[in-house]
Amino acid sequence: MPRWWRRKPRWTWSIVTSAPKGEPGRAWGDTYFAEDLAEALRELDQDVSVVSRAGAGAAARETDDVVLVLRGLRRVHPRRGNATWLLWVISHPELVDADEPRDFDAVFAASESWSARVPVTPLLQATNPRTFHPQEPRTPWSGRVLFVGNTRGEFRPIVRDAVAVGAEPMVYGSGWEGLIPEHLWAGEFLPHAQLPLAYTSARVVLNDHWRDMAEQGFLSNRLFDAVAAGAAVVSDRATGLTDVFGSSVRTYRDAEDLGRLLGPNGGLPTTSERREAAERIALQHSFRDRAEVLLSRVNELRGVDD
Repeated sequence: MPRWWRRKPRWTWSIVTSAPKGEPGRAWGDTYFAEDLAEALRELDQDVSVVSRAGAGAAARETDDVVLVLRGLRRVHPRRGNATWLLWVISHPELVDADEPRDFDAVFAASESWSARVPVTPLLQATNPRTFHPQEPRTPWSGRVLFVGNTRGEFRPIVRDAVAVGAEPMVYGSGWEGLIPEHLWAGEFLPHAQLPLAYTSARVVLNDHWRDMAEQGFLSNRLFDAVAAGAAVVSDRATGLTDVFGSSVRTYRDAEDLGRLLGPNGGLPTTSERREAAERIALQHSFRDRAEVLLSRVNELRGVDD
């Protein structure tokens, strides 16, 4: 039988997220991230389940060939057996213990610059182009400055600055009562199914990062989704952001700079520039692309020719 005819193995995967179990976890971006990745792996003929952090202890079932831990807020300790364990640090690198990466067979990081005491393969966050792609704008988001995110216990600087310069941002998320004028708060939750249309309809989508993530090059998943949707995006600065997004994402220094960008002569990307950027991000930064990298490493670790 020719070599090209040989069927690649169909591994059984568990993807462990940091989201809580049940309905509360449905509001976490990590859940949608994991499900999009699982879908991409299934397209590569893999058998994949998504497991919440509450189920992480049972993740290494005897039937699992691969356990992929999406590292967020909490550490997961591998249970040794026949499974290949992968760690993908997608957020909060400051919470990763120094000895943690050594517990895994391979380590990936959503940063081109983060390093640990073991070899780390850069693997940036991604988007699902089937979900996030340019569409015809619709109300209530059309023409608005949009921010989607919780307060995280602080008056997030990009929202604070947008309010200060009179940009009237439309804000979704929890904890904003008393921080922004009531008429700017659109609700605690924007359903994920509406997010692509909201991004593509908005005049500008605002983005920011945790400070540690910005400094260490962990680019927000919102950047990939919003740019893939054809949005004009303004963000705080982050290591490596321009290398990935070029001029399709504008960054700002302070409130005055943000006011200029959000003003009528801010020089935001044109419609054609945004569509070109959307096509590039869809091509280079899809979950399918990430799934192929992960599967290739698993095949290598398990002694299968790729």
